[in-house]
Amino acid sequence: MGVHGESVLEKCFRYANAVFLGILALLMLLPLITVVSTSISSAVAVDMGRVFLWPVEFTTASWERILGREALWQSFGVTVAATVLGTGMSLMMTALLAYPMAKKEFALAKIISIGVIVTMVFRYPIIPYFLTLRDLGLFDSFWVLIVPHMIVAYNLIIMRTFFKELPIELEEAAQLEGCGYFQILFRIVLPLSKAVLATLGIFYAVMIWNQFMHPLLFIENQDLYPLQLRLRQYIVSAESIEMLVGDELPKYNATTLRAATIIFATLPIVIVYPFLQKHFVKGALLGSVK
Repeated sequence: MGVHGESVLEKCFRYANAVFLGILALLMLLPLITVVSTSISSAVAVDMGRVFLWPVEFTTASWERILGREALWQSFGVTVAATVLGTGMSLMMTALLAYPMAKKEFALAKIISIGVIVTMVFRYPIIPYFLTLRDLGLFDSFWVLIVPHMIVAYNLIIMRTFFKELPIELEEAAQLEGCGYFQILFRIVLPLSKAVLATLGIFYAVMIWNQFMHPLLFIENQDLYPLQLRLRQYIVSAESIEMLVGDELPKYNATTLRAATIIFATLPIVIVYPFLQKHFVKGALLGSVK
């Protein structure tokens, strides 16, 4: 009876938890749904405040307008290139540093770990940071979208912890076969670390895709504008909105164009994330700090 009663309670809790989380997820989706509806509604309906969760006077005029902007596609290409290159390079650099830090025989492991923790606690001052990157030749450079993000302290700790949990017997067997540390890392450790690599890959990709402060501080050449900076230009700058709208106001206006641009910028990450979600959850659990 006790066991049966306990299972009923657990079942009720599970259902209640599912309902609560479902309502919470729906509330979080409401703003996104509203933006989507705005982007495919007529300008008149939006100005009259008739659009909420469902498009009114359906039209794709706003999408046709923004998809015809060459500058937007150029920024999209810059962001895609920075995200792909940056994610790959960041995972490689993080792995190359995390692997020796996971080894007891590495004398500097504790010192480096303390240094990494210090960077998590104390933020860098903006002005010295700006001057340092400028002196390194990263001002108005495509690489400023990648290089400053190549190693993130939190991601480094997750990967180091994951490497520590791998069976040491595998590496010892490889060493008996004559493998060096680099061979062990690339032939044994990394192939066994797909879960944490997928997890950190999502972290790095989302961070680079959504970065805003670095391009705002370091990029003046509009040919190098990433998507988020172009998005800001369209949303915040009245001159850019005027340029977009021009003299045509029958089917779209500044509000519908802003909505369409926002969805355009967020859609790629939304599409990719579900395919990596199972790796994300597994990697986050396996690489969590005890």
